[in-house]
Amino acid sequence: MVDWMRSFFDNYTQDMYFPSIQVMDVVEILIITVIVYEIMLWIKNTKAWMLLRGIIMLALFILLAWIFRMHTILFLAAQTINVLAIAAVVVFQPELRRALEKLGERNLFSNINPFDKNRENERFSDATAESIVTACYEMGSVCTGALIVVEQAIRLNEYEMTGIELDCKVSSQVLINIFEHNTPLHDGAIIIRGDRITSATCYLPLSDNMSISKELGTRHRAALGMSEVCDALVIVVSEETGMVSVAMSGRLTRGISREELRQRLSQIQYRKSEQKRLTIRKGWRR
Repeated sequence: MVDWMRSFFDNYTQDMYFPSIQVMDVVEILIITVIVYEIMLWIKNTKAWMLLRGIIMLALFILLAWIFRMHTILFLAAQTINVLAIAAVVVFQPELRRALEKLGERNLFSNINPFDKNRENERFSDATAESIVTACYEMGSVCTGALIVVEQAIRLNEYEMTGIELDCKVSSQVLINIFEHNTPLHDGAIIIRGDRITSATCYLPLSDNMSISKELGTRHRAALGMSEVCDALVIVVSEETGMVSVAMSGRLTRGISREELRQRLSQIQYRKSEQKRLTIRKGWRR
């Protein structure tokens, strides 16, 4: 029996190639698996998922043509592969742009990049954070809709150009007055850079996420879409319910409390340089 099984496998595997597997091969397979999984997870709830399904169906059709020796179809596919590659780049251009922007948000080289040091003085103060929190919940108490974008590392100049340019200090009274009903600046979003309001009535990109609740309107979809294309913190005050929500990194958190909003703002507020200076001063004193 053993001899028969050995001869059976020898007959069917003598022409097959079995490569030797090393430790680095396993590591490479795991890395590629994680990358593919993250890409699939990223495009799952976007329009790119439907496009990817179409490409997979087209690839299966070409595979069937290769199996059944459909030479005409294979010839046409070989001649149009370059055109399809260029078309895929054009079709996926918004998604590719967002992916590159997300990659650029990583702070791997922030300690050695001299251009990022200029951002230290552009972060908002405690008074600005408290003004934002106060204004949001005062507007929420009377169901006044609002959309506030707090800029971080990525400049939002292209979105500022869609609105009306301002240059005023952030205060709760100014924010409430801007979003008051039937005022010229209440429609759209405002952009805050540091302690200044730079622009109002700005148009934001709408999210393509298919899993968004149908209960949410254009204001929440715009907040989520803005958080998908940049690293800004976007605050939404619902005009229907008065609830305060926060969108950041493509995630929308609805109905947060005053303390949670204050905590979110303190998380993005720059404190690193002050802590370093205090540490250096203490070290010199010792």
